[in-house]
Amino acid sequence: MTFLHVAFLGGALAVAVPIVLHLVMRQQPKHLEFPALRFIRLRQSANRRQMKFRHWLLLALRCLVIGLLALALARPSILATGMLGDQEAPVAAALVFDTNPRMQYRQQNKSRLEIAQETAQWLLPQLPAESDVAVVDSRSASAAFAVDLGAARQRIERLDAGTITQPLAAALESALKLVHENDKPRKEVYVFTDLTRATWSADAMRDLTRQLKENSGIGIYLIDVGIKDPSNFGLGEMHLSGQVLSKNSPLHLQADLLHSGAGGERSVELHLVDRDSAETSLRDQRQFTFRPGESQRTDFWLRGLAPGIHQGKLQLVGEDALSCDDVRWFTVEVRPPWKVLIAAPQDAARQPDDYALFLSQALAPDEFRIKGEAAFLCDVISTEELARKPLEGYTAVFVIDPRPLAPGIWQKLHSYVSAGGGLGIFLGRNAMPIDSFNEPLPQELLPGKLVRQWRAEPPNEVYLAPENLEHPLLTKFRALESSIAWESLPVFRHWQLGSLAKETGVVVPFSNGKPALLERPIGKGRVITMTTSISDPASGKDVWNLLPTGEGSWPFLMLINETTFYLVGSGQERLNYSAGETAVVHLGSVERSGIHSVLLTTPRGDQIRTPADERQSAVVVTSTEAAGNYRLQAGGPEQGVDLGFSVNLPPEVSQLDRVSIQDLKTVFGETQFHLARDRDEIDRSVSAVRVGQELYPYLIVLLAIILGCELALSNRFYQDYDTAVKRSDAALLAARTAAGKPEVRNIPVAP
Repeated sequence: MTFLHVAFLGGALAVAVPIVLHLVMRQQPKHLEFPALRFIRLRQSANRRQMKFRHWLLLALRCLVIGLLALALARPSILATGMLGDQEAPVAAALVFDTNPRMQYRQQNKSRLEIAQETAQWLLPQLPAESDVAVVDSRSASAAFAVDLGAARQRIERLDAGTITQPLAAALESALKLVHENDKPRKEVYVFTDLTRATWSADAMRDLTRQLKENSGIGIYLIDVGIKDPSNFGLGEMHLSGQVLSKNSPLHLQADLLHSGAGGERSVELHLVDRDSAETSLRDQRQFTFRPGESQRTDFWLRGLAPGIHQGKLQLVGEDALSCDDVRWFTVEVRPPWKVLIAAPQDAARQPDDYALFLSQALAPDEFRIKGEAAFLCDVISTEELARKPLEGYTAVFVIDPRPLAPGIWQKLHSYVSAGGGLGIFLGRNAMPIDSFNEPLPQELLPGKLVRQWRAEPPNEVYLAPENLEHPLLTKFRALESSIAWESLPVFRHWQLGSLAKETGVVVPFSNGKPALLERPIGKGRVITMTTSISDPASGKDVWNLLPTGEGSWPFLMLINETTFYLVGSGQERLNYSAGETAVVHLGSVERSGIHSVLLTTPRGDQIRTPADERQSAVVVTSTEAAGNYRLQAGGPEQGVDLGFSVNLPPEVSQLDRVSIQDLKTVFGETQFHLARDRDEIDRSVSAVRVGQELYPYLIVLLAIILGCELALSNRFYQDYDTAVKRSDAALLAARTAAGKPEVRNIPVAP
């Protein structure tokens, strides 16, 4: 036990006061001379013992009151754990700030970070003299002690909650390690946070429990600066129909409209940025009405974009407590339509166009081609023409239901893929004899050796059964996974393969577990092979499948388009990133243009000279903390490059629901932490750890109880005495004589 005011214990000496008063002021019994009666004497002895006990009891209560009062004023405390010592001893303290964008939430014209900064500025002078102080934020997560309190104060003033780079757990782990290695006997970590679930979930803090066990004995204080019932409108994740588009393809933008709290009305605007003047132009607008807690989705279409880089934004219009999630930035590149070459057999019954009908219509439907809106320009030739057809001008080549090809054609296709082209092969009934496809030259492109044709008989039908939608080719199927009925597009026959070639992967299997769609990388390009035909008409005999002709064949059409986009490389080009990710922008012909560096313009207007990676023909940008549109320029307007990319904050910034106390206990495990919401609670929490648990409030309550007991007992005891008007001895004697009662002597009278 320790005392805040030891001198007040001297007040316990005042216990002697009621003892002295009791000895001095006690009254002696008065004796009257009456005839001695035996029973009166016995009564006299009993009364005397009772009176003596009552006086001692009252004396004890009064002494206890004075003693408890002196003890309470001394402010005693109990330390449940730790070492007793001077409460003003220096400490090693780390102030950890959650600087995620949610800390920009404003209430009463102050953000959560500003409240945290004000509280921290108040806390610094409260720390004992000669303490070591470190300021750590989740932007860098680096921890180091400041030179003095003035340096720590400046560090706090410069904190910014505009970006995301590191999780709070990383900053907290750095702070724990730093104070643990300090030689100060007392170690404290103060965490200023809004306690949102996105920050304090078990997944986000999964590595913290181990760090807490390794750095035990540290006082941890969570300073809650969040809002219990937040209200917010925000834009969630944005989806683009493509980041690299054909000139004839419209751009489709979708975004989730997130909402929490009371309802209201908001409008969403679509703006395009003029890259020369940096001014924005409004292209479209939507109005939405929200009920309490309701979220919606908005979509926009942009048509007629000219070739080149286009940047813009979706913006939520209206007053909002959290403004950082009101804007979503985007960058797309528009290129001329991709030229695709389709090679198919030619015989007496069918022409190459007949074999290529379903593929060419899936890539360039007649209505799109007539309007000039088709993303692909398809040229159809016979497989025999491949030997003399130049392939350099095509972004992808398809070979449909091939017969055995000449060795020169296999070599030509291999060279095309190795140089970076995309090749698609659809195996069908014409792949006979099998041995011609299992020779070394074809096997340099095919995923494996052909074994036999697998046939299914109703009702044991087989269909495409994608198991994992993580492949880039299948990304757009994720949102539609539950609505795709692949079983309605049965496959009756397909090729069964032997051992797969090195680095070959299965993209989509059949429901029987056999490979349906396979990918094999070769040099700078890739080959996609489907083990069933896509050229059989529904009215034909012995059809291999109903993929292009079955009822509701849109999943097949979507699969063909995504496969083609993947082969031409549009799916690889990434122009939109989340804050903190490394951006890689391909420059194209860096060597030919002689460009070795580019000028990077950030959303804040800063211009940075950035080197180009000539080996990858790309610029790698690691400083992507700020959300907005970035621009890369080099060379002149004709021979140079003018590219760009966009950075957005992750959708989690709009998740303002708070973590529960039970969740915090799960995160910290057996480690004790202290939660405070204002300065008084901080002071009490720190005092409870440094000084101990004060007994003052409990002593005061006990003092009040004892005072009440003393008052009640004293009133009861004194009421037993005769409070009537006393009569003189002569009057008493005369009254007794008249009544014929004998004289009574030596009867004690109560004082």
